[in-house]
Amino acid sequence: MPTKLRILPDIGLCYVRFEGCLRPAESHAAFRAYIRDPDSRPGQKQFVDLSAVTEFEPDYAALMAMQADMVGFLLAAPLPQTLIAFYAPTRLSQFLAALAQRPWRGVDPVVTRTCDTELAALEFLGLGARPLWEILEETE
Repeated sequence: MPTKLRILPDIGLCYVRFEGCLRPAESHAAFRAYIRDPDSRPGQKQFVDLSAVTEFEPDYAALMAMQADMVGFLLAAPLPQTLIAFYAPTRLSQFLAALAQRPWRGVDPVVTRTCDTELAALEFLGLGARPLWEILEETE
């Protein structure tokens, strides 16, 4: 599964895009790479693009391990809210977004939302009505 991860520190955003078959162990590796990046910060907005996922290979042990690492990173210290937008325009991507959101129910500092359009995801993150490609291009 190709995973593209890009941190845009000037606007406090982490953009991650999954393509093809989503395998939780590979997603976990991508998250570990994110937290090791010097530009990563707890509290950064997260845009999780699931629009190009075509398959899911269930590995619930790897999912739980990744969630544990996420909790450790995102809740390590008192923080402002962390907003996580899941761009999920397909039935499969919506299932995956729901699966990823479950552990965050009732966790006040982390607010998640599934959006079926890129624009809705960007608006939820407070990034206005510009297209994602424009935001990514501006920050290269």
